[in-house]
Amino acid sequence: MAVIVKYIVVRNGEEKMTFATKKEADAYDKMLDIADNLFEFLESSKIKLNENQLEDISLLLAEKRDKLMPILRGINPKKKPAKKPEQKENVAKKSKAQKK
Repeated sequence: MAVIVKYIVVRNGEEKMTFATKKEADAYDKMLDIADNLFEFLESSKIKLNENQLEDISLLLAEKRDKLMPILRGINPKKKPAKKPEQKENVAKKSKAQKK
């Protein structure tokens, strides 16, 4: 007989998702916490959205938080940060040294 460990994320008595590792379950649970907070934030705004729209937007923002955070910090996600001139020189010196 095999023993299988499953981690189940439960919210308000409802099973949301099952995971094979605790790390994955914790990450999903954290994402749901963020979505709940976003839902409350959006609900209290002047923008009038129905509950399904609020839930969809909240989940989307929570799921994509890694891409959203730089945008909220004012960083253009399409542009990659330019290397400093020192770094370019060091790279050039290393490539010359490797050729020798």
